[in-house]
Amino acid sequence: MILKLATKNILGAGLRTWLNIFILSLSYFVIIALQGFYVGWQDDAAREMKNWDLAGGQYWQETYDPYDPFTLENSHSIIPEELQKQIDNGEAISILFAPATIYPDGRMRNIVLKGIDPNQSLIELPTKYLVNSNNEINCIIGSGFADNLNIKQGDYIVLRWRDKNGTYDARDIKVSHIFSTTVITVESNQVWISLPILQEMLDLPNEATIITIKDEMFDQEITGWQYKNLDILLIDLTNMIKAKTIGSSIMYILMLFLAMLAIFDTQVLAIFRRRKEIGTMMAMGMTRPKIIQLFTLEGILHAILAIFMGAVYGIPLLNHFQKVGMQIGMDAKEWGLSGLDDALYPVYGWKLVLGTIVLVLITITVVSFLPTRKIAKLKPTDALRGKMTK
Repeated sequence: MILKLATKNILGAGLRTWLNIFILSLSYFVIIALQGFYVGWQDDAAREMKNWDLAGGQYWQETYDPYDPFTLENSHSIIPEELQKQIDNGEAISILFAPATIYPDGRMRNIVLKGIDPNQSLIELPTKYLVNSNNEINCIIGSGFADNLNIKQGDYIVLRWRDKNGTYDARDIKVSHIFSTTVITVESNQVWISLPILQEMLDLPNEATIITIKDEMFDQEITGWQYKNLDILLIDLTNMIKAKTIGSSIMYILMLFLAMLAIFDTQVLAIFRRRKEIGTMMAMGMTRPKIIQLFTLEGILHAILAIFMGAVYGIPLLNHFQKVGMQIGMDAKEWGLSGLDDALYPVYGWKLVLGTIVLVLITITVVSFLPTRKIAKLKPTDALRGKMTK
């Protein structure tokens, strides 16, 4: 009886009811849509970083610190036997880092020179173009870095480096390929050449700075090397997404506040205008808890109907965003956003949808109940005369 009466009351309120339901449906839609974009961004970025750079994890030489460029010169050591077996089996690749300088068109630019096996297939980096011919040193660079320095494929640039004994040397290297990627960790201020060539240039035979492995479960402890799993390697991305999510919570709070305000005002107005109705129900034997339950249920029904209204326009829009994405209108790499393409493709999981529905339902239930506390102090005789207890 209470459910039927509550349904009849909110539908009988007309336009006011449907405006409240529309505002609530917007809350559902905005929260789910924004969260979906952040989840999609994190998934896409993590996948691209694994494909282009991280694979299943990495071993770092113990002195290597990616945030301290002064460690690069000494961050190398002999490849351990355990990891060399993985490399020989195609389950890992070794990469050697070295600070260097290039001089495109007479300008000077400090870079990180990286050596990698040209025949590797563990990551998507197009290392096949590093195979040397005609006694030339071939290199590959990212498109963003190339555009920044106005370098074209086939150009020759002067490279200067220092070997392990501190002796400087220089040579022309050929840009054999310019690759395009969204992962800035493999292209920003970086030049890639063949690993054997770099080891010879630095006089560091069989040495490396990091070992990238294929199997995420391979986490053997090796003296002089630190194992970094994907959780650690992706921590910067995870923290950035968390920071962005916290910032977007302002929008969530604003939408929820508007929905709460609409329902709260509706409940207060309903109790004030329906005083005689409340008195009549009391006189007919309905207890105060039942009347409170009735008004609270009316507020909850707003939230439930908002789910269906939101589904009517929300599902087509969310599906559209999943197919075509949302254009961000900027070069993400210029903003330091790794793994982000020119469009965001959201991901909507059942946990996100269900969590949003539960959050809004709980909020609306509490807001619907608060104004009904006046009913507990209301006398039937006063209600029948249209009076409210202060």
